Amino acid sequence: MAVDSEGHEWTEAVVEDGWLRPADVSGPREPRWGHPDGMQLGLHPLSGPRGLLRLFTPYLGQPRDRLLNFIAVEPIPAGASERGYSELERSRFDDGPGLRMWATDDPAEAEPRDPRHPARGTIAVVDGVERLIVDIAVESFANGAAVWVRAEFRQDRPHEISVATHRREGSVELAACVLTATMGNWARLRALELADRRVTAGELWPEYRDIHFADHASFPVDELRREGDGIVVSAVPDELEPHLAEHAPGTKEHWFYVGVRGVQTWRASDPDPGLVAQVNGRHTYWMSEAPIPGGIAFENFELVEPFREGRAFTFSAEPL
Repeated sequence: MAVDSEGHEWTEAVVEDGWLRPADVSGPREPRWGHPDGMQLGLHPLSGPRGLLRLFTPYLGQPRDRLLNFIAVEPIPAGASERGYSELERSRFDDGPGLRMWATDDPAEAEPRDPRHPARGTIAVVDGVERLIVDIAVESFANGAAVWVRAEFRQDRPHEISVATHRREGSVELAACVLTATMGNWARLRALELADRRVTAGELWPEYRDIHFADHASFPVDELRREGDGIVVSAVPDELEPHLAEHAPGTKEHWFYVGVRGVQTWRASDPDPGLVAQVNGRHTYWMSEAPIPGGIAFENFELVEPFREGRAFTFSAEPL
C-alpha cells in the first residue's frame, strides 16, 4: 500500500470521470487533485513543508512525487506592511512549523480536519467548460487574518490552475493576500518576460552573494504584457538542459532539476491599477550554503494587488 511522507499508509488519488481526485473510500487518502496527465495540486502530508500548496507537473517529465513548485498564502492586514506566512508560522494546534491546510466542503470551518481525510472537490460546468473545484481551508494567521483558498482546474486547460483567496468570518480586514510561487530556484528561473523587455536575475542583483533573499524587484501593471482584458508575466530558465547542471559538492539531491524546461506564468484578468509583479532572488539554495549552478535565480514569483474577495489568479507551467 502507498504511504505518505510520514510513513503512514493511505490510498492514492484515483482517476475518475477524467479527473484525478482523492479516492472515494474509507480510511486515509492522498490529498491530490487535477488533471491525470496535467497540472495537479497536493497538500501536506505529501512531501515538503506544511503550510504550502504543492504543484505537480508530470507532463514536464517529472516522476509522480517530484513537484515543480509550491504556493504559499501570505495575507497582509489593512494598515500593515508585514505579511503572514503560511509556511513559516507555527501552528497553534501542535506548535509545529507551517500552518495547517485541509480540503473541505465547508470553507467556513476553522478547526482543522485530518489532511488524510480530504474533501474530494466538486465537478461543475461553468460557461460550458467542466471544472474541478477544491476549497482549501487555512489555519488562522498570527496577524489576525483568516482566509481560505479556492483552487479550480479547467478541463480545456490542462497545464494551469486558478487560485482565489477569500476572507473567513472573524478575519481582520486585508490590504492584500499574496499567493506566491516559492521555489523558482529548483527550475532555476532567471528571466522575467515583461511587456517590452526581458529582465534577468543577474541584472537585478549583480553583486548579491549572501545566503538569504535578495530584495524584491517590483514591476507595475503598465510594464506587464497585456492579454485581452488581463495581464501576463512569465519566468523562464536560461539553461537549455537544466537537468545536466553540475552542482557544488554537498548540494542536496532534491535540488537537482528533473525533466524538461518549462515557463512558469501568472495571469490576472481585470487588474487593479495598483497590481505589481514581484520576484526576489537567491544565490544559494533555501536553508543551504550550496550555490545555485549558473548564479542567482528567482525564488518567489508573485502578483500583489489590493485585496478583492474571491479574486483569482491563474498559474500555469508550459514546456519549452
